[in-house]
Formats: sequence, structure tokens, C-alpha cells
Amino acid sequence: MAKNISKIPPSFENKPQNSNSKLSYWQRFEAFGERYPIIQIIVINFIKFILYGIGVSIVTVILLKFIPVWITPTMIDRKFNAISNGKDSEIHSDWESYDNISKEAALAVVASEDQLFPDHNGFDFDAMYGAFRHNLKGKRIKGASTISQQVAKNVFLWQGRSYIRKVLEVYFTFLIELIWGKERILEVYLNVAEMGKMTFGVEAASLRFYGHGANSLSRTEAARIAAVLPSPNRFSISNPSNYVQRRTNFIVRQMRGLGGKTYLKF
Repeated sequence: MAKNISKIPPSFENKPQNSNSKLSYWQRFEAFGERYPIIQIIVINFIKFILYGIGVSIVTVILLKFIPVWITPTMIDRKFNAISNGKDSEIHSDWESYDNISKEAALAVVASEDQLFPDHNGFDFDAMYGAFRHNLKGKRIKGASTISQQVAKNVFLWQGRSYIRKVLEVYFTFLIELIWGKERILEVYLNVAEMGKMTFGVEAASLRFYGHGANSLSRTEAARIAAVLPSPNRFSISNPSNYVQRRTNFIVRQMRGLGGKTYLKF
């Protein structure tokens, strides 16, 4: 008696297995490259560019932890703009170590620009959210950059507003907070921040507008320098407007309210 052997339905005979499920991500990428070699080359070169950029940026940040920042993209930009407009293009800049700068100057810029500087990790999220809500109302654009973010922008990036620059600013802010630390960030800020027309750093500003070095700045002198920081090409240290004088007095009160120079014990 013949056995009744059921046949396998033709639709299941020799059904190929899904080979892609057993391939690693790299094998899939190689298979994709065989079909689209140009796209694969573009992707590989883009990845290399990103990795090289990360490596170079980390090495640069490490070096600048110990080497004075003599020149910045902002200084170069101001130089070329002055030359193109036929104006005096001399850059006034004089690097001084943190120990040789009056702590009144350090306290003044913190009181004016970023009072949470000793405590945050590079970003003031409450201020950023407040600025975001303000800007949504369509009023004058308001920023919320910390001192760390300003240093990252001034030392490593270009001026202007763009999403690419903002992403890079976040990246470099993270790096300098991690590698430099607070004192070095504040030291660089005090040496590269624009504090007058073609004038960068508190030492150059003090020599040019007060006739003495930054190591002997008084509280009021330091506060006046900090008072022009929102727009150093518009406001004057040597010939302060009523606004600058009011802002100077406000900063002096803030410095006193923070507890004086002891506030900057990092």
C-alpha cells in the first residue's frame, strides 16, 4: 500500500533566505557601495573629514590651554574690514596672564555678562529658554551666550548667525569647559574680548583708555570696561554716554552683591 506523502507547496520550494538579515552593517555598506560607488566614496570622505576635524580641534584646544591666544578670527575680520574701508587697521591687543589682571576686571565681566559662570557647565539653559521665548515674539533678537560660549565663538569660529556656527559653538564650548577649566576660560575672555574700536582684551583697553595696566584697575574702571561689552564699537570707555554711566553703576552694584572678588574662587 503506497504511503500518502504530501508534497511541499511549490511556493515554499527553494525559497531563498533573507541574506541581508545575516550581514553585518559593514557588509551591507560594502554591498551598497558595489551598487552605488560614488555615494559610498562621498560618505567615506565625509566621515574622514569629520574625524580629522574632531582630532585637529581637540589638539588645538589642548595646545591653547597653555599657549596665549594672540590672534582670533574676529581680530582678522576687523583688520580686513578696516583696510577695505580705508580706516586705521592697527589692532590693539596685549596678552596678560590671569594673575597679572585685576580681579576687579574678572568680577566685572562676570557680573555683567554671566553671573552663573562659576557654577554652570558652559550653558545657561534658563537664559537660553528666556531668550528663545523673547525672540519668538518678533522683537529685537536677544542672545543668551555665556562667557564660555563667547570664548568658543571668538577663538575658534566666525561672527554672524547660522545653525552650523551655533552647532560648532556648542561643540567647542563643551571642549573648553572639559579641557581648559573656568580660570583659563576667563583668562582667555579677558584677553580676546572686543572692548573698544580695534581694541581687544582688558590690558589693551586699560592702557589705551586709562593710561595704566589692567593689574591696577579700580572697580569703577573695570565696570566701565564691562559696560561697553554689548557693543564695543558703539559705546565708549573714554567718553561714556549716559547709558554707559548708568550701566557702569549697575555693574558696580552687581559686583558688590555677588560678594566681591571672593566670588571667583574656582
